[in-house]
Amino acid sequence: MPDTIALVTGIRVLVGKPGLDGHDRGAKVIARALQDSGIDVYYTGLHQSATDIVDAAEEQKVDAIGLSILSGAHLTLFPAVIELLKQRGMEDIPVFGGGIIPADDVPVLLDKGVSQIFLPGTPVSEVVEWVSDNVRPRAQTAN
Repeated sequence: MPDTIALVTGIRVLVGKPGLDGHDRGAKVIARALQDSGIDVYYTGLHQSATDIVDAAEEQKVDAIGLSILSGAHLTLFPAVIELLKQRGMEDIPVFGGGIIPADDVPVLLDKGVSQIFLPGTPVSEVVEWVSDNVRPRAQTAN
């Protein structure tokens, strides 16, 4: 982790791995980088459904959800998580993500409510910086 990233405290992020792909190295790298910057991270593990992810987000009282998708199901799985958050009154939780996502799909995902997409090759520090600049503890934003 570069010394230029300041420590961030009080933010809780769930890193989710929805769908059937079985490769989670990138998700673990992002989770570790967020953790190293002082962010509390909860990692769901592989093969999670949208319901599993939203259940964990509710249980862990997270401030944001980061999704990693390599399977090509991003146009289905990202909106499913966002819809479940809305159904549970948790739409204030930003959803961001990355993985193997074609650049042409980024505007579609943003239109569906995804806060930010990180394409392959994005420096890890950019993800940490985005989270620290754009995510606030929900208890603070609710007041």
